[in-house]
Amino acid sequence: MTVFMKALRTGLGQLVIGIDFLTRPGRKKRDPQAQAAVAEAAQNLTLYQFHACPFCVKTRRTLRRLNVPVALRDAKNNEIDRHTLLNEGGKIKVPCLRIEEGDKTVWMYESKVIIDYLNQRFGAI
Repeated sequence: MTVFMKALRTGLGQLVIGIDFLTRPGRKKRDPQAQAAVAEAAQNLTLYQFHACPFCVKTRRTLRRLNVPVALRDAKNNEIDRHTLLNEGGKIKVPCLRIEEGDKTVWMYESKVIIDYLNQRFGAI
């Protein structure tokens, strides 16, 4: 990748992060018991992401709007997280939501699919 393209990508990524910060959605209000139930249900979720990826930002905005506390993993800068995503998830593609259900683990890719899943699972709580 040329220096110009890398600088452009970095600059656009920072712009996306800045716009996200300035327009961040409010968190969903729940009574303490409902929020505790959401937090417990979210314990088995992990989001693998790149900080400046626009699709990851979109997914994080949904997590914030729904007030779902999910563990975030930096698959770009953390070699352990990147290795886990590749070896267990099968590919380095973000965003990726890891869902642990008992003895089964699902690796969900594509921001639209992840957002639909989050809205369905946590939107009505």
